[in-house]
Amino acid sequence: MSEPLPLPDGFAVGHWSDVEGQTGCTVVLPPAGSRGSVWVQGGGPGTRETDILGPLARAEDPSAVLLTGGSAFGLAAADGVARWLEEHERGHWTPAGLVPLVPSAVIYDLASGDPKARPGPEQGYAACEAASGGVPERGAVGVGTGATVAKALGRPGALPGGVGFAATRTGGGNTVAAVAAANSAGDVLEEDGSLLAAPRDGKGEVRRGAEVMVGMTEPPDFKVPEGNTTLVCICTDAPLGKRECGMVARAATAGIARAVDPTFTPVDGDVAFCLASGEGELHEYGAMQVGVAAAAVTAEAIRDAVRQAAAGS
Repeated sequence: MSEPLPLPDGFAVGHWSDVEGQTGCTVVLPPAGSRGSVWVQGGGPGTRETDILGPLARAEDPSAVLLTGGSAFGLAAADGVARWLEEHERGHWTPAGLVPLVPSAVIYDLASGDPKARPGPEQGYAACEAASGGVPERGAVGVGTGATVAKALGRPGALPGGVGFAATRTGGGNTVAAVAAANSAGDVLEEDGSLLAAPRDGKGEVRRGAEVMVGMTEPPDFKVPEGNTTLVCICTDAPLGKRECGMVARAATAGIARAVDPTFTPVDGDVAFCLASGEGELHEYGAMQVGVAAAAVTAEAIRDAVRQAAAGS
């Protein structure tokens, strides 16, 4: 398989991983002045500072995006990201100085390893220190260290998730890339709809998760609602404003639905971010073009996460 296109110029991604505790965090650092927005689609999100990316909020320049394990505890890692940004003089301008804005979202990985192991401020800082451009490290790293997918039959039948990456270039010359953390309750599907990652039952037979859920005649004897989630961050050098970033983030969730089934369930906290660094003007259908590309690379990044995690296990 050929190496994917790299991140757009000026973007960097860094991981901190706890292999023993089975958790970690991943930070996306955009170029200064980038715009951003978010779309929250799942029924069980865990987030911090995502309101600043809403259409009615004044700020439009997120300093970083944090994707983290540790469930709600892991949001503390954003403090370390903010400290790193302050030290490097990056943030939202205010009369009293720069204030880092760090929209963040979590996955639930507490049941994968040590439930007391979770990213905190030092770990968020370390992820920033490790950030670099190019093609990010993928697989069971960062936020994907303890990720699992295909949990319709409970955790014993689940498969490793992870962090994935995919990128493409539009006809207009813009790069559209996706960093994805795959930790869904649902299966992960190939492009043709066949199963890439699906649970096995007690007899070792592969089952399609959606069919299992639809066919249940009574509640299962395990707790699927332990928490799941697919997280995505779209990075592009297209000249999108905050409103257009929101449209692209929403479009990216179509890519989640292509690659995960079932998706957007009450126990998945699915969230998509979009960060755009480009300057200048975009043609009339530019945001639509980037959104279509975002959906495609999101789906491929989720599949890449599962493939890379399986290859490293």
